[in-house]
Amino acid sequence: MIKQKWWKLICILLLAVTFVAGFLMDVPDKHTLHETIRNYFFHPALWVVMMVLFTTSVVNSVFFLRTGRLINDIRAEQYAKTGLLFGLLGLFTGMVWAKYTWGAFWSGDPKQIGTAVGLLTYFAYFILRAAVQDDTGRARIAAVYNIFAYVMLFPTLFIIPRMVESLHPGSQGNPLINPNDIEPRMFMLLWCIALPGYSLLGIWITTLLIRIKKITDKNIL
Repeated sequence: MIKQKWWKLICILLLAVTFVAGFLMDVPDKHTLHETIRNYFFHPALWVVMMVLFTTSVVNSVFFLRTGRLINDIRAEQYAKTGLLFGLLGLFTGMVWAKYTWGAFWSGDPKQIGTAVGLLTYFAYFILRAAVQDDTGRARIAAVYNIFAYVMLFPTLFIIPRMVESLHPGSQGNPLINPNDIEPRMFMLLWCIALPGYSLLGIWITTLLIRIKKITDKNIL
């Protein structure tokens, strides 16, 4: 029992450190950002974990297409579900940040539009699943669409927004990856504490969803 809980305890500890340090540590007073720079420990981390979860989802879709095992389809669905949750949280924290730095929750910035398109693509994934009744047929169609939805994330989130003018930081660089764009201690807190903590939380939520699905669906092997 202890071996099954150790990573959950680490998750709780990492998230506790993230929230305490994120709200209480001294941060640089950068132009226009001021205290809102604390969102650096939340908004970017949620986006990274979203991509981790979507990647795990699409890998399971590929496994289903190769093996035909419904458990891979269930994992793909639940990881996509959790990824969408983190994506929505990332969009929400980004909108709050935009309100205090750009003056409005939604300004039609290319990054915001691309994000909305990417998340809507995943909403369509779940609508598609609900429209097909046959388990095997639904899993096969959903797996193919999941690959399409994942590929679409790259132009909508990473390529097109950098080809046009954008208010979003990172258009000419990437403050999430480049330690020169942010204080080293904030950079280390994001990568060594916040990201692992959110990643474990995403896995924790998804494993619970998978267990619930396995209990309610007796056809899963």
